[in-house]
Amino acid sequence: MSRSLLLMFCLVVGLLVLSCSKAETNRNAASTNSAAPAGTPAATHSPAAVASGERIGVPECDAFLTAYENCVTTKVPEQARAQFEAGMKTWRTQWKRMADNPQTKAGLVEVCKKQLDASRQALNKAYGCTL
Repeated sequence: MSRSLLLMFCLVVGLLVLSCSKAETNRNAASTNSAAPAGTPAATHSPAAVASGERIGVPECDAFLTAYENCVTTKVPEQARAQFEAGMKTWRTQWKRMADNPQTKAGLVEVCKKQLDASRQALNKAYGCTL
């Protein structure tokens, strides 16, 4: 039962982050028509330079977080990134705790796979990301 609750919590948080950031992006795009020049530091993020998150220790979770972070840093508009990064931080913290506990580590693979499936559809539709 606790696995189901944790899975649902992760899915709800992920979808909430995605839906809120999409609404924020639409509002900001309508009120701001200027963008930073392509050569400015804010616009030139390399995935290796931004991938600062600690590894979970579960290959499925690590692969998902790496792909998700790459999408956020390369495709999500700057004004919406903070919400996505907050979601990643929450996932990392919760999933690391679960990975450190032998009783919950086995269920973590399924949690990460389900989050990947949910995020893949939402990020592809909203930002053209392929996770």
